[in-house]
Amino acid sequence: MLPFDAILFDVGGVLLTNSWDVRERASAAAHFHLDEADFQARHAEIDELWERGGMTMAAYLDVTVFYQPRSFSHDEFVAFMLDQSKLLPDSAMEILKELSDSRQFLIGSLNNEARELNEYRFKVFGLRNYFRVALTSCYVGLRKPDPAMYQRAIDIIGGPPQRILFIDDRPENVTAAEAAGLIALRFIGADALRAELTRLGAFAHAAD
Repeated sequence: MLPFDAILFDVGGVLLTNSWDVRERASAAAHFHLDEADFQARHAEIDELWERGGMTMAAYLDVTVFYQPRSFSHDEFVAFMLDQSKLLPDSAMEILKELSDSRQFLIGSLNNEARELNEYRFKVFGLRNYFRVALTSCYVGLRKPDPAMYQRAIDIIGGPPQRILFIDDRPENVTAAEAAGLIALRFIGADALRAELTRLGAFAHAAD
């Protein structure tokens, strides 16, 4: 019997770098000569709404950056934002590919991301080649670690939570997933994840 029916991956911090976290916003503030404290504060006010799909990137930028005239354009700023997405050093991408290729698990994402950034990352890094379901905050209208986010994932997948494995790099998200009944692993590197998956029996079945 397979150890899980579904394996859900976080994206930023597991497969790719974070797309628009504190470090990326600080880099943007320095690059475009913004008041960083003001920029970070404006972001914090609307970040949840944006990541839950409640506003567009254009609206987000109007509030956080273009509330006054700038010497650069929306397109230039968006290009900088998109360029922050890279393959994570020590990424779990190869593990994702192997598990997907085995065709023995339902593979999906369970991640927080604004729509435009999520769709860019899925397309450029080919994630839809591996994910059969995308449970992203902008699509489901919820964000981790809200317990409702995990319950929504359980409802959509349609199986018992103990048959769902979730992989995330943030302790609070792992703790919330475990509280919802999922099997949850904290990602600290590809080798450690591979060892844990092997211990749990995922690779033994994937290799059959």
